[in-house]
Amino acid sequence: MKEKITYRLEDYDYQLPKNLIADCPSDKRHGSRLMVLYRKNGRTEHVRFSDIVNYLDRRDLLVLNDTRVVKARLFARKPSGGRVEILVLDPFRESDSHECLVKSSKPVQKGMELTIENSGGKVRAIVVETYANGKASVVFKSPMPLLEMLNCYGFVPLPPYILKRRSFRGEADFDSVRYQTVYGVKPGAIAAPTAGFHFSKELLGKLRQKKNIRLAFITLHVGYGTFAPIRTEDIRLHDIHSEWCEVPHETALAVKEVQRSGGRVIAVGTTVVRTLEWVATIFGEVRKHKDYCNHYIYPGYEFKVVDAMITNFHLPKSSLILLVCAFAGRENILRAYREAIEKKYRFYSYGDAMLIL
Repeated sequence: MKEKITYRLEDYDYQLPKNLIADCPSDKRHGSRLMVLYRKNGRTEHVRFSDIVNYLDRRDLLVLNDTRVVKARLFARKPSGGRVEILVLDPFRESDSHECLVKSSKPVQKGMELTIENSGGKVRAIVVETYANGKASVVFKSPMPLLEMLNCYGFVPLPPYILKRRSFRGEADFDSVRYQTVYGVKPGAIAAPTAGFHFSKELLGKLRQKKNIRLAFITLHVGYGTFAPIRTEDIRLHDIHSEWCEVPHETALAVKEVQRSGGRVIAVGTTVVRTLEWVATIFGEVRKHKDYCNHYIYPGYEFKVVDAMITNFHLPKSSLILLVCAFAGRENILRAYREAIEKKYRFYSYGDAMLIL
């Protein structure tokens, strides 16, 4: 019997013990745990992520997000000496000014000059306009291109529960490596596509050589809105954020080929799911395309492209858990999450993984 769809936000809640929130990754990327969830009957299996080889077939296509997280978090000083934190929201965009989230004890003012400084030098940041919700338009006065400047002066913008682990600055080098996928090559994200964390170069090589699994890539520069809570009781009224994404011609061809051959399109992460489904919604098929995407997937959605997905365990009442509930069914997902809690799986960005078949 088909599951009854509910649009009440409260119906997508669950209680997670704080000790199951992962603030560090597993020692080896492919050493994390993997829950396999079968959509048709809700059955689960429990293995290691490296065992994913056993669940994939040579006809399958793995689609991954090749974005790379930028060191978009900056620390500055006001003329008064007051501390300011700046998060550059659009580091992928070539522009004279950039949209930023600016935090300080007292709001910054239009025209204010901020100073970003470390042992390597100094950069001026001019606030050219302020907006609601702590956002501002900022011009960075540096001889370096923006991405180079951020790499010199910035820090990886980690989720709050990871930042609390230890001194942020003391952990910068570690997270610069582990809060990235091994295949991320296009800088522009301010949050990571975390489902990809579990793939090591060794495991990707094994998938190619032993199973002849094909890989394809999209780019979605994960934005700040990924963490934005849903504030409407009716999930249909939520206004989802927009993020820049691109489907290259080679990926569109690979998707069509695997669909013709009877293989599966397996999305690595919710960002890949949203991107492929967005393009298919626009054109009726996956084509080469790039633009800002605000494709909102919640229960009741009819999937057009994705046959299986790899994902992490998501926050309650988030747009991400709505997406996986749309794909696998709310009852299946919440039952699987309860089982994951009983078996002490690790949750969120640095946590364990789920393969939904």
